[in-house]
Amino acid sequence: MSTAELVNHRPGRKWALSVVAILASIVVFIIPFVFMLLTAVKDRQQAADLDFSWPHQFQFVQNFVDVVKARDYMLVIAFINSTILTVASVTIMVILGAMVAYILQRRRSRLNGLINLLVLSGLIIPPAVVPTIWVLQRLHIFKTLPGLILVVATFGLAFCILLFRAFIATIPRDLDEAAMIDGASPLRIFFRVIFPLLRPVIVTVIVVQSVVVFSDFVDPLYFLPGDQNATVQLTLFNFKSQFTQQYNLLFMDILLITIPPLIMFLFFNRQIVAGMTSGAVKG
Repeated sequence: MSTAELVNHRPGRKWALSVVAILASIVVFIIPFVFMLLTAVKDRQQAADLDFSWPHQFQFVQNFVDVVKARDYMLVIAFINSTILTVASVTIMVILGAMVAYILQRRRSRLNGLINLLVLSGLIIPPAVVPTIWVLQRLHIFKTLPGLILVVATFGLAFCILLFRAFIATIPRDLDEAAMIDGASPLRIFFRVIFPLLRPVIVTVIVVQSVVVFSDFVDPLYFLPGDQNATVQLTLFNFKSQFTQQYNLLFMDILLITIPPLIMFLFFNRQIVAGMTSGAVKG
């Protein structure tokens, strides 16, 4: 194939790949979301069919009220718990992850290899539920929100450290040395000089980890049992029992707890991509 033919062939190939990507996105994301939305506004009898059909009558308001009032406003309590869990754990991830990444990147020692291995292990090795529960029980924080916050923050710390470290590697050491000459302490150097420069990665970590924590089902189920301690994902049990299932209320609940992460991704999509690629681009 000649150069001219290759140039003329590439636009058509790109167009075909774009069409395939759009169709795949529609199948994977749009169609399930539409099915969830339609089922959420149906009555109980029609929703039980679980088919892709138009509702005979829209019951959005009634289903919404029933979901909110279910089990003494458990969804409201769950939203409060999930918000506290998300804000507290993500704050710990951002501050502690950035500090650890800064130390690992700026101060070389013989332990760096071991520490890097432990950080990578945090991404590869799955968390052990039973030993973690044993530790929480010994610390008297099992079945408490602070205990779950520590667990969630610990599980997400490895990802944050790697992301922060890649970005800190692009920041010149001259800034640290200049601040040190001016008499700034290490903490002052980090919080006044380095930390403000990490804004692109901070936004990425906040959005990604907030969605992960808010949407997490397993950790609250294991480490925070109890109705008063429920998070939003655990409210899905409200509408499923051994003999009956209220699919219209179940899908309405899923719709309500899907909206916050969806809004975050829609508004911060560009910031997420910029933060994930900034270290590689600047490097």
